[in-house]
Amino acid sequence: MDSKIALKQLKILDKYGKKMRLAAENWQNKFQTLISIILSARTRDETTIKVGNLLFKKYSTAKKISNARLKEIEKIIRPVNFYKNKSKNILNCAEVLVKEYHSKIPESIEKLIELPGVGRKTANVFLAEIGKDTIGVDTHVSHISQKLGWTKHQKPAQIEKDLEALFPKKYWKKINETLVRFGKTYISRKEKDDFLEKINKLRFF
Repeated sequence: MDSKIALKQLKILDKYGKKMRLAAENWQNKFQTLISIILSARTRDETTIKVGNLLFKKYSTAKKISNARLKEIEKIIRPVNFYKNKSKNILNCAEVLVKEYHSKIPESIEKLIELPGVGRKTANVFLAEIGKDTIGVDTHVSHISQKLGWTKHQKPAQIEKDLEALFPKKYWKKINETLVRFGKTYISRKEKDDFLEKINKLRFF
């Protein structure tokens, strides 16, 4: 795959994706951004945003959540998938942040993935949201990247490396949000794949 072609394809996807708010966007502070990304796993962005608003209305900081009761967190975030496990992770994550980082969010991938509930995808999406050059590989990024020939791999870590090699660094933080918006625009897998096939057939000069 040629980098110039991939970049033009990325710009097409950005053009045709609906401009909707994603779960990681527009929170009051970095802690809320991180927690919302944890909440969003296997959950619709719309649901995550609604639940996040309820959670942060009562517990707006790491300190406040660290002092919360687990059952109360479970009650608030019940609409998200795997809410019990996420409740434990959110509480434990807040406790670690308060005790070890004075409530500040570390901004390195190595430190972030040590936090409860934070995997590499979550860490990368968070870092991209605060302006760092990273690529969060979720199901949308994986599927679209394979369909367009940006990668031949299925493992997220390898896909991340392939995309880093393919795209100029300044575009890395745009990849996840662009592909997620495009993926959410086309609900039908067939409709989505048909559009991607058309992009593949275009000739760029």
